[in-house]
Amino acid sequence: MTTGPTHEMAVPARARQYNTISGWASVLSLCMACLFPGNVLAQDAYPSKPIRLLVGASAGGGSDLLARILAERWSQSVGQPVIVENRPGAANTLAGAAVAKAPADGYTLLLATNTGQSIAPAMIKLPFDPNKDLQPIGMVIEVPQLLIVGPKEKARGMAELISEIKARPQAFNYASSGVGSTQHLAGAVLAIAADLKMSHVPYKGSSAAYPDLISGQVQLMIDTSSSAIAHIRTGKLRALAITTPTRSQQFPDVPTMREAGYPEVDITTWYGLYAPTGTPKPILDSLYRELQKALGDPATRERLRSMGGEIPSLSRQQFVELNRAEADRYGKLVRALGVKAD
Repeated sequence: MTTGPTHEMAVPARARQYNTISGWASVLSLCMACLFPGNVLAQDAYPSKPIRLLVGASAGGGSDLLARILAERWSQSVGQPVIVENRPGAANTLAGAAVAKAPADGYTLLLATNTGQSIAPAMIKLPFDPNKDLQPIGMVIEVPQLLIVGPKEKARGMAELISEIKARPQAFNYASSGVGSTQHLAGAVLAIAADLKMSHVPYKGSSAAYPDLISGQVQLMIDTSSSAIAHIRTGKLRALAITTPTRSQQFPDVPTMREAGYPEVDITTWYGLYAPTGTPKPILDSLYRELQKALGDPATRERLRSMGGEIPSLSRQQFVELNRAEADRYGKLVRALGVKAD
């Protein structure tokens, strides 16, 4: 598990006590503390009031559940309430817009997915720039996607499913949680990679698609493991492949898309924590440390893994770089597929 930022070991005070530069710096710091005690104490006291954690999805969904798991753990750790606020809409970007305009003081944070951070900016004209107006703090969890079919489908593996789709052109529909979602893009990439003729049927959230998938109104779906896992465990749905490059610990018997011959379908859903750009580094460091503490807590890890997710080990800088790379990657993919927002 990656820990918070490392710092150089402090030089013993006696060795530098009378060093001219450091001595004057100490005097200056003491004077500043006397002149502006409120500022110094405010930094040391963070957090000194409740923290708002905004989520770009409705209550009850995967994002909301994840936010509430973190909020519960943080509230215990920092001694202040962490309040989850749901701001669904506009491809998960309404919450991001609110956080981008909030004071950069560490008291308004965002839990976002790559749909809102990396995909939506390529489809929608937004009132803010996620890559400039939001500061990445750390990845929370990465959730694989599973290709799932209902009980009426006979296919027991990807090869058999592909053969059936090709034998009945345009008889297969694939569901998604909405236009431009990672589920939509994964299905579109598979259709191109396997040369399939399928129709896309978008729903308002993946949970709305499950009744039709189980009844056979739609034939397949590529959805997050966190949403599909309960239906798979009850036997209502079958998983034929997973989109990660390697098999998941949660689904060790499910082959990867790479194993099935479609390495292009390498699309997952990840969740990250963000603050408004301009938030002081000490606060960002504190938030990153608290995130790592939460992810390292055995009870919290078990709850997150029960959602079918994988807990990452990324430094803050690695997460910053991932955001840049994913924005570029999905921007090109959205343009290549010609995906347009509803």
